[in-house]
Amino acid sequence: MRADGRDPERHLAPDLPRPVIMDQFWGDAVFLHWRVDARAVAAYMPPGVVPDEVDGSSWVGLIGFRMVGAGLGRGLPVPYVGSFTEINVRLYSRGPDGTRGVVFVTLDASRLAVVLAARAGGIPYVWSRCVPLARGEGARRDYGYAVERYGHQATSRFAVRPATGVTAEDTLSLELTARFGLHSTFGRRTLYIPNTHSPWPLRPATLTELDDGLLAAAGIHVEGPPESVLFSPGVQTQFGRPRVVHRS
Repeated sequence: MRADGRDPERHLAPDLPRPVIMDQFWGDAVFLHWRVDARAVAAYMPPGVVPDEVDGSSWVGLIGFRMVGAGLGRGLPVPYVGSFTEINVRLYSRGPDGTRGVVFVTLDASRLAVVLAARAGGIPYVWSRCVPLARGEGARRDYGYAVERYGHQATSRFAVRPATGVTAEDTLSLELTARFGLHSTFGRRTLYIPNTHSPWPLRPATLTELDDGLLAAAGIHVEGPPESVLFSPGVQTQFGRPRVVHRS
């Protein structure tokens, strides 16, 4: 434990159960987070899992990034299909054994093959037109994403301008991004799918554009701008073998 009360070990990835089932890079990640009442999002949790709380509340995240070179195991990336843009709405979860993770409410992606394969595995992907937004240069460069769902009215546009020469090391930023697994439902079982990656290189950022309909389409109401706005150039990550969550 550090003198400021932070526990660096808490934000490091645990050992990944073998075998590695997937390897991928998440680049140009934009994190927008709002506080939400844990009671309002409890219904989104898989059986046996409850909303996790950080700094006195639960949170909902609108996250955009570029998936690059996804492939099975530690093998070669899958050409074309393995690289795409993804935007997800996620909540924060805690299993009956105290394991912390995320729960994806929706994941918008621009590769139909990925969407179909993931939905078959119980992950709520939506096929959408998803494109990165980039404008400006140097210290005035903005990063963001635009989403338009095929056959639906839900759209989203958001962008941020990262601070230069500054690292986000506060507890809230770390707690919202140092998540090493997801809770999901497959059939009648609740699963925990672990992943590992080095600590996110995080920068505080300023919101420069936000016109979002994904949170409302998911049934989650927020007010005002996000309280936490972060950017990261990215991390390489691997996923391990899923395990069944035994309900207490």
